[in-house]
Parts: sequence; structure tokens; C-alpha cells
Amino acid sequence: MGANILNAGGFGDTKHHETEQLAESIEKADGFAQVFPEHKFHIIDVLQKRGHIVGMTGDGVNDAPALKKADCGIAVSGATDAARAAADIVLMTTGLTVIIDAIKESRKIFQRMNSYAIYRIAETLRVLLLMTFAILIFNFYPMTAVMIVILALLNDGAILSIAYDNVHYKDKPEAWNMHMVLGVATVLGVIGVISAFGLFYLGERVFHLDRAHIQTLMYLKLSVAGHLTIFLTRTRGPFWSIRPARILWVAVLGTQIVATLLAVYGVFMTPLGWGWAAFVWGYALVWFLVNDRVKLLAYRVFDPTAAPLLVKKQADAKPAPADMTQQIAKRAYELYEQGGRQGGHAVEDWEQAEREVRKK
Repeated sequence: MGANILNAGGFGDTKHHETEQLAESIEKADGFAQVFPEHKFHIIDVLQKRGHIVGMTGDGVNDAPALKKADCGIAVSGATDAARAAADIVLMTTGLTVIIDAIKESRKIFQRMNSYAIYRIAETLRVLLLMTFAILIFNFYPMTAVMIVILALLNDGAILSIAYDNVHYKDKPEAWNMHMVLGVATVLGVIGVISAFGLFYLGERVFHLDRAHIQTLMYLKLSVAGHLTIFLTRTRGPFWSIRPARILWVAVLGTQIVATLLAVYGVFMTPLGWGWAAFVWGYALVWFLVNDRVKLLAYRVFDPTAAPLLVKKQADAKPAPADMTQQIAKRAYELYEQGGRQGGHAVEDWEQAEREVRKK
């Protein structure tokens, strides 16, 4: 933190006048001292008008207007009811370092939402395009209405577990990149349709199966390939770059065991047998590996400026001078956690973290 501290004397009567020089001073200031509640509101307003995203902490009734004005108002532990009502986040423990936990968790949630959006769009395109083209071109219904219902139920049961999946968050704030989300999802969805029609061709023209067996074949393929797509959309690197959470493994494995048994023994559909079920699994796994490589190319096309997301960073990379404060804050938080999250040692933790980081 720098030494450019702006005190209340530099604000004057903010209700009647505001100069460009004052706004510039507020933006360049490293900190503020001895300010009144109306000054806090004014500082936030000036920073927002200049394009900044502003967060603020407070605990008193007088802080409520500024907390409400801020993009992220944070009421600290022991804050008044008015401050809690105006804030976006209410801290339940002493100290400010718990804010880091909130930031980490929110960025993890964002990554899971991003993965879910790509998966859901891709899967919807896959089913809709397959059904539409099969009916219009081949006059063939690839799945019955009961199969579609079972497929939807099993998909929803597995995708719920993504809320507890392991993810790696980015160090900088993120925003929705719908161009990237729609682009990657469309690529995965179209590739899925191509692979489905490939299986349809093999079943009808190569193996000469009847249409009833082909329907069961298509159902099992969509179910298996759809659940494998979850493991594609959850990372921006190769599918093995982050280990899935156990609950995700269990959910996907459980639903696919049910789907396979339904297809093999012909529950609500024509029985397929274990041999054809194994063939569908092998076919889906081969396309899964192909889709993983296609996904990497799609990210390069639709988001070429970003580094691979959700990939572990090199532990031995030395921070640049501009990132020094961020590294110090991260180390200070680690010391805070090691100390049992006890308050009152923030200054000591920061000084120790600064010494450790600058030695590297």
C-alpha cells in the first residue's frame, strides 16, 4: 500500500461541488482517512463513474448508504442490522481475511456454472438435431417418448453433482463470455450428432439391425456419450487435467449402470444384449477421446487470448513485481489459516508474508 492518503479536508462540501481534480485525486489515492459517511458514498460514486468495480466494508448505521451503493457491500462481524441489510455479504467471523474465502468460493461457483452451461447447451443441441434430422431425412424416430423421458431423468440426476465438483478458479475476476460458451457448446453438440448418425449408419447398413434395436442402440449411445460430455465441459484443458470429485464419479457411474441395464434387458425398450451394449460403450469412448481434442481446438478459436483455464499453475513460477501485492496477500491468508483463523495478528501475518515473498 502506498503513502498517498487523502483525508477529509481534501473533500470540501461534496454536496455542492465536485471538481475534476478531486475526482482524479480520489482515483489515484492509496487510502482515505478521517472521512465522514457522506464522503464514503462520494468516493464510491466517483470510482464507479470512472469505470471501477468497488467493494466496501462497514459496520455502522452511517455506512449503510455507501454499502448499498457499492458493487459489493460487505458488513463485518458485529455490524448493525442496518449495515447487514444494505450489504451484499455479511461476515460471521472476526477479521477481513474471510473475504478471501468468499471470493474463492464465488469464483468456483462461476466455473461450475460455466461448465453446466456448456454441457446443457451441447446436450440439448445433440438431442434436438439428431431427432430433427433423423425424422426429416430418414423418416425414423431414433428414440421413443419413453426413452427421451428416461434420458432426461438420468441426465438431470448426474448433472446435479457438478455443484460439488473440483475446480480451479482464476486469480482475476471473470465475466461471462457467451461467444466462447455458445461456440464450444455448439462444436461439441454438432460432433455428437455426427457420431450418433455414424452409429445409425453402422447399425442399419453394416450390421443390418431392425429399427427397434437401433432405437435402443441410439438411446444407450446418447446416454453414455452425454454423461461423458460432463467430463469434457468441466475443464478447458485435457479431461484429465483436474480430478473429478468423488460424488461426480459416483453419480455418473450410477446413472450409466441404470441406463445400460435398461438397454440390455429391454425395460421400456427392445432388449439389446451385453455384446451390443459393450460395442456402444467402446464407440462412445472413442468419440469421447476425439471430442476432447476437438474441444481444445474450439477453445483456441473462440477464446484465443486466454490461457488454458482450470489448469494447475506452476508452483515454481516467480511473481512479477506487479503481482507482488497479490502474492503477499495470498501468503498472509495462508498464515492466517495456519494460525487457526484467529484475529488480531493481521499486521504480523502481512509483514511475515511480505518478507517471505520478497526473498523468493
